[in-house]
Amino acid sequence: MAPVDPHSFTDSTHPLTTHISLSLYFDFASSTIYSTALLSLSAAHTGPISIDTRSLTIYKVLDPQTLIPLPFTLSPPDPIKGSLLTVSLHNHASVLIFFCTSPDSSALQWLSPPQTFGKIHPFVFTQCQAIHARSVFPCQDTPAARICYSARLNIPRQLYAVMSARHSDRRQPVPADLNEKVIADVGFDLMSLWCAEGRIVEEFVMEQPIPPYLFAFAVGELGFREVGPRTKVYSEAVAEVLDAAAREFAETEEMIRQGEKLFGPYEWERFDLLVLPPSFPYGGMENPRMVFLTPTVIKGDASGAQVVAHELAHSWTGNLITNKNNDHFWLNEGFTTYAERRIVEVVQGEDRAVLNIGIGWRGLNEGMERFKDKLEFTKLKTNQEGVDPDDLYSEIPYEKGFQFLWRIERQIGRPAFDEFLRKYIATFKFKSIDTDMFLDFLKANVPGIEKDIDLQLWTEGTGIPPDAYEPVSNLYTKILSLANEFKLGRMPREDEVADWQGQEWELYLENLPKSVEASQMLALDARYRLSESKDYEVKVAFLQLAISSSCRDYYNVVEKTLKEVGRMKYLRPLYTSLVQGTGKDEEKILAKRVFSEARECYHPIAQGVVESIFAKHM
Repeated sequence: MAPVDPHSFTDSTHPLTTHISLSLYFDFASSTIYSTALLSLSAAHTGPISIDTRSLTIYKVLDPQTLIPLPFTLSPPDPIKGSLLTVSLHNHASVLIFFCTSPDSSALQWLSPPQTFGKIHPFVFTQCQAIHARSVFPCQDTPAARICYSARLNIPRQLYAVMSARHSDRRQPVPADLNEKVIADVGFDLMSLWCAEGRIVEEFVMEQPIPPYLFAFAVGELGFREVGPRTKVYSEAVAEVLDAAAREFAETEEMIRQGEKLFGPYEWERFDLLVLPPSFPYGGMENPRMVFLTPTVIKGDASGAQVVAHELAHSWTGNLITNKNNDHFWLNEGFTTYAERRIVEVVQGEDRAVLNIGIGWRGLNEGMERFKDKLEFTKLKTNQEGVDPDDLYSEIPYEKGFQFLWRIERQIGRPAFDEFLRKYIATFKFKSIDTDMFLDFLKANVPGIEKDIDLQLWTEGTGIPPDAYEPVSNLYTKILSLANEFKLGRMPREDEVADWQGQEWELYLENLPKSVEASQMLALDARYRLSESKDYEVKVAFLQLAISSSCRDYYNVVEKTLKEVGRMKYLRPLYTSLVQGTGKDEEKILAKRVFSEARECYHPIAQGVVESIFAKHM
């Protein structure tokens, strides 16, 4: 076997899948999807073919032309990669697989009505990055295997579906959707389920090749607001959520236009946004045509649009050009962080972009501290063999990758770097590449760059290179100066912070010492009510300091916060602050109790992250 990806069973000597056709029946009562998947290969193949699965029940595999069963085996589960599905082919270019998901699927979160905004109907959504698509359907689950797909979603009539694909129809289910000969003896009566009363079929098509981690859907009681010619904002059909989201993301079309000026044509036709329930584990997910967002980005001051700018930037760097595997994750996130800040600079101003860079600089240093005993993961080009990519998620590929590209920009000048970026995107669009391919392209198009910048140190060296750059601006310097004065006992005056928004407060709090007197925390909050902030970046930064200062007055707020949001950016630092270090018995007891009570409201990915924190510190 010649692997193409440390996190996949995919064999480089086998043909890759080019198209998948899915029929998905959603059974909310059992938190299960009963499904068929037709996998089309790039070439006919004889011999075994390796397919990734996780927690799937495989009923049978057929030759779709003759309907003759094909021999298959399913391996015991690997703790990271899941189970290897091996199908024996004889000059076959496609296979038809009958399967169902598990209620424990690592990509799916099934929400009961009380867990939703509307409280009436259930909800389900996916999060497939980095290696969770295999828990929804069998596939070669590596970014090296780009696929087009079509999907039919059979759902309760009162619900609606959205996907990272073009919506083509909403119609009645009919028996012709399924071949009766094919579905016989599957192990479940799919025909009866499919054509039952009270069901509807939503059809989608993705005609551009994407990596499997960008496969996405959500099903629930959905509504939308138009915010631009290419953008609708979706959420559960709750007017106040939809209206707030529409206001927050009103600048989206301007961002798209600026992105096109910087990076070339927007290739995906639509840029719709879905605001998910609070349990969504990330700030945003760049699914093409339908970006997924946490409701915590709705801050009321349009600053949450910076997350939208990041996911939009992925439309060029990540979705068009993709890292070949997670060892090269910086190619997705470093480029996108750079592109995001260029868009923010144009739309919201240079000061806002510099604050963004400053917060990122702090996050980069914290990431280096987190991995000080695992220096391999402070590199851009990493070796992740035997390591779960969810355990490595940090700011390093984002911020060190950004710093590397910013360093190149400073060396050759912005006009030349912009020309290089446009050529890079045009050259590699709809391809998956690795770090060496990028460096070869860089050296070919910027002759002599390796003499001015130590490219090997930047990509394969550990830590922060000496020519990385902390941003400089009057506002940034002022905030850091006020943070330093707090260490000496001086709180900022109200006139000094009168025009601050969430980002200014976030930067200020993140530059305070990790342990201050509890009385100082109480005094700061008495004046500025930071523990009550509707901006979770501010609130969580404050609560981290409160925990590290053993200011137990805020532990009820910590508990409330951990129970109302499932975004890992907030869960990770709060749970870590509660359980790390010695002499924290009370905090550890609190953390375990809160997690036991909140666990079912977290996405499976977030559950795993919190459990790994406990395993390390308790």
